Amino acid sequence: MLDFQKLKEAGTKISIVTAYDFWSARILNNSAVDCLLVGDSLAMVMHGHATTIPATTEMMALHTQSVARGAPEKMILADMPFLSYRQGTKEAMRCIDALMKAGAHAVKLEGVDGHEKIITQIIKSGVPTMGHLGLTPQSIHKLGGPRIQGRESKTANLILSQAKKLEDLGAFSIVLECVPADLARKTTDSLSIPTIGIGAGAHVSGQVLVFHDLLGLQPQFKFRFLRTYLDGYQVLTEALNAFNHDVKNGEFPNETESFT
Repeated sequence: MLDFQKLKEAGTKISIVTAYDFWSARILNNSAVDCLLVGDSLAMVMHGHATTIPATTEMMALHTQSVARGAPEKMILADMPFLSYRQGTKEAMRCIDALMKAGAHAVKLEGVDGHEKIITQIIKSGVPTMGHLGLTPQSIHKLGGPRIQGRESKTANLILSQAKKLEDLGAFSIVLECVPADLARKTTDSLSIPTIGIGAGAHVSGQVLVFHDLLGLQPQFKFRFLRTYLDGYQVLTEALNAFNHDVKNGEFPNETESFT
């Protein structure tokens, strides 16, 4: 498994990309990306929901299986879905059991307040656990929408204290999502464990992006923190239109593409 701590201590940035299925995992397996995250964002990206809340343990386990088969050489993180760790130890461990047996090497969960005992139980069970603070999508309704977190001193101090609590509980890393860059830097400097940013500036231990976003496959999403590395939507649309043209004009298939 990828050693996040050694990378932080060596000053090497960690790269994480989401993966939701076999074909994309196979591409990522042959890339230099460090780690794959089977995020509960798959509820939106793959299933068309408006939020991550509809993701279930069964859904997460199914996608984790596909990713594990496609990327046997990568570390695989899996998100614990909405309320799976707020219904008591039994339900939380059922989810953990499903995700780990599906091929995850570690799990990620949002927040810390109110489920400290669950986090302790998961870690003591031998499961590496990553935290997630700042904009936590499973709490999107409570937060009033996708807003930057930690701009006021009260919320900034809360994030700092929660990060320290996660470290003390035994989390091996923490995602900081949509927080001011100076708060992300301060949090990173205050911890011995690595921080992974998404919309948290450059002064963190690594970065995570959604596969479809960095490849430009979702042009409807225009986040300030997002950098696209390919106009994938346009490339694929042009390829599909070229196929349609060749079919309609009798140019596909030609003789070499036919059997005799």
